[in-house]
Amino acid sequence: MARAAIPGGLSARRAWRPGRLLERRVESAGATTLILDVTDWPGHLPGQHVDVRLTAEDGYTATRSYSLAAPAEGDRVELTVQRVPDGEVSPFLCDDLLLGDAVELRGPVGGWFVWRPDQPGPVLLLAGGSGLVPLMAMVRARPADGPPFRLVYSVRQPDDLIYREELAAVAGTGGVDVRYVFTRRTSGDGAGSARRAGRLRAADLDGQGWGPADAPTCFVCGPTGFVEAAATILASAGHDAARIRTERFGPSG
Repeated sequence: MARAAIPGGLSARRAWRPGRLLERRVESAGATTLILDVTDWPGHLPGQHVDVRLTAEDGYTATRSYSLAAPAEGDRVELTVQRVPDGEVSPFLCDDLLLGDAVELRGPVGGWFVWRPDQPGPVLLLAGGSGLVPLMAMVRARPADGPPFRLVYSVRQPDDLIYREELAAVAGTGGVDVRYVFTRRTSGDGAGSARRAGRLRAADLDGQGWGPADAPTCFVCGPTGFVEAAATILASAGHDAARIRTERFGPSG
């Protein structure tokens, strides 16, 4: 299989581009999706991220990195931002950025943690918290006749779920299997989970068609502790290390 080029040349990806907020969507009490129109956006692959820069009237700037939440669509860029209490940038983006307001974006960034729609074979996605965002871009990029996906999504409690309605709709299409792991509380989730609350376990990844012999490409994204635990479970089960791709993140305030 020929590898698709990373969108945009190096100089293009390093350039800052003006963007304006077109739409916002509240995903949960702590997360908001921002849809931006970015001038001359070079395109991107599912799994990549961007740098976002805000500039105050006195010239002070603050920059944070955010994963792209949806496949490329012209100059449209979609980000889902998790609000960090006492953060410098995320509360502003979630609560104060108004329709039509300007920000600057640079990217796309990253070439390893990406999924290409022409990639063969099953795909296993393991998300911890807002680590779902780049994996959701992969789910959204999957064509109707694409390879089977399984998404295992771990959050503390049902109220923390993002993309809840979309995931419920996707799970009913037959091509994407969605499983939830609630680590603190499961009651009233509305997600059909009979699993007891607790951290990710090997049994959460069991199922026909998803073992090492099936050679799924595994994408793991979330806080460091979650990523290390999930990668260990995969490796202990016998999955090829070359097929386990991980992305770790800390709070992007």
